[in-house]
Amino acid sequence: MIIEDEKDIVRLLKYNLEKEGFVAMAAYDGEAGLDLARKEKPDLIILDLMLPKLDGMQVCRTLRQESQVPIIMLTAKKEEIDRIVGLELGADDYVTKPFSVRELMARVKTILRRSKPSSREDKIFKVGILEVDFSRYTVTIKGKPVALSSKEFEFLKILIQANGKALSRDQLLEQVWGHDPSFEIDTRTIDQHIARLRDKLGPEAKRVITVKNVGYRFDTE
Repeated sequence: MIIEDEKDIVRLLKYNLEKEGFVAMAAYDGEAGLDLARKEKPDLIILDLMLPKLDGMQVCRTLRQESQVPIIMLTAKKEEIDRIVGLELGADDYVTKPFSVRELMARVKTILRRSKPSSREDKIFKVGILEVDFSRYTVTIKGKPVALSSKEFEFLKILIQANGKALSRDQLLEQVWGHDPSFEIDTRTIDQHIARLRDKLGPEAKRVITVKNVGYRFDTE
């Protein structure tokens, strides 16, 4: 689903998404986008930052309160603060205009692929009061659900499956985003996602350990 007020961009994205075999739909302002997302429950949303009625930040904040649908934000603003704020609100990725359609399609495919668990991940991981269901993409603390974005869940899953091994920020970028040097993602993005993940894990946040000059690891003891 595309929420974008520039009709030329919508046409371009719909054409390329449909060429790749996706079903694409669009809304042209924030309010209509929220209504359509609630009705259609899309697998992924491409969300513009500057929208009529409700801006992309407000739409992203509301969507994240209601679901874990993956969100890619589009913006003409290149300042670091805009990118950080967008990711802190729960967006899974961030692309600045003008963007490469090929790059955006690659990001869409990567996020959709990683948001759907494979059969070999059909298991439940338990440690302390934390329970992670890899097949359902759910996390609970003391039996209470924890709302993680798809990217936050991916970080948690990758760290758990590393079996205590420390992973560098570059390794995490590559595994979570399928990182390509041409993509505008830096390693500080990892720290932002880890900070939000820790905040949501509450008493189990201590298990996500920073390894100085390396990256992060997950403590299962």
